[in-house]
Amino acid sequence: MKPRRFGYDRGRRAAALLVLLLCLCLSSAFLLLLHGSSGPLEPAAEEKAAAGARVAEARAEVEEAPLPPGNSKVAFLFIARNRLPLELVWDAFFRGDKEGRFSIFVHSRPGFVLTRATTRSRFFYNRQVNNSIQVDWGEASMITAERILLSHALKDPLNERFVFVSDSCVPLYNFSYTYDYIMSSSTSFVDSFADTKAGRYNPRMDPIIPVENWRKGSQWAVLIKRHAEVVVEDEVVLPEFQKHCRRRPLPEFWRDWDRPIPAEAWKAHNCIPDEHYVQTLLAQTGLEEELTRRSVTHSAWDLSASKDRERRGWHPVTYKVSDATPALIKSIKGIDNIYYETENRREWCTSNGKPAPCFLFARKFTRGAGLKLLDSEVKEPGGSAPAFLQRGVGTSTE
Repeated sequence: MKPRRFGYDRGRRAAALLVLLLCLCLSSAFLLLLHGSSGPLEPAAEEKAAAGARVAEARAEVEEAPLPPGNSKVAFLFIARNRLPLELVWDAFFRGDKEGRFSIFVHSRPGFVLTRATTRSRFFYNRQVNNSIQVDWGEASMITAERILLSHALKDPLNERFVFVSDSCVPLYNFSYTYDYIMSSSTSFVDSFADTKAGRYNPRMDPIIPVENWRKGSQWAVLIKRHAEVVVEDEVVLPEFQKHCRRRPLPEFWRDWDRPIPAEAWKAHNCIPDEHYVQTLLAQTGLEEELTRRSVTHSAWDLSASKDRERRGWHPVTYKVSDATPALIKSIKGIDNIYYETENRREWCTSNGKPAPCFLFARKFTRGAGLKLLDSEVKEPGGSAPAFLQRGVGTSTE
């Protein structure tokens, strides 16, 4: 009887062991399946949440903390039709910065994208704004484009100065000199003077914009951050410009004034919005004392005696290949004062409290003229900047 009991007990134990092993296998399989399907999601979600918290915290620190010395940037705001014809000139200019002290924003026609196929400078890749509009010369759409550029540039808290740049504009000095010139001033550079000519101011703007606040000047301004914010947040002056500031619809072939102009054409107010808006807005808001009332971008207008029809009229002269000479650049760099006849005011140009050239940029240059300026055998000592970007006699970055 004992052997039978022994065999029976051994059979029960084997069966129990088999059941136990089966349970362990099933449990392990279930755990593996559970771990494989849902286990990784929890750490990933936690990690994602932690990363989001770190990003939010970093952004908060950037927005709240004072800017570290030397990290302030100049935002270059390009207004272009399509491509940037002088991209290679600006490429040489931006290569002069090794500290990330600039940012670039481009307003071009809607849908235009800056890629390797549309620009030869890596500095402009994908720098177009994504909400551009169609801009027509002499219309309020130009100042809307300026506001769009400023709104994008203000999103970067390190941008402290905002420079409006034409697609036909070239820099006159290297990046370091230009940066120091702009950043050393606590004021905006805005060409602004009292406009006493009849026909520009529309009395319908009064009393929202009284005539004593009406100003005129170049649109190519350099704004400090406070003034850039005023422009973007304006909801009072802009609507008046959109309603009452419009250019007189004259055909281009009347630019030389040799042909008679219909009498009814003079009845319209000849108001070019971008020549008045920023200047009038800052006067209207009581900020003129915070301006250096001159532009740092040179344009040649006084060519009424020229025999070239294209060099007379409503637009500044366009410099062609034959004009792009060292003598031209030297003459522009040599200007040290600007006279405003309507105010009997002469602006002697300074930088950091010392006499300095008036202009950092110049327009209007064709693509060929810009390439000619680049094609120079004379380089800056120890560098690769073209000769026309050298600091020049009498300038300093100290």
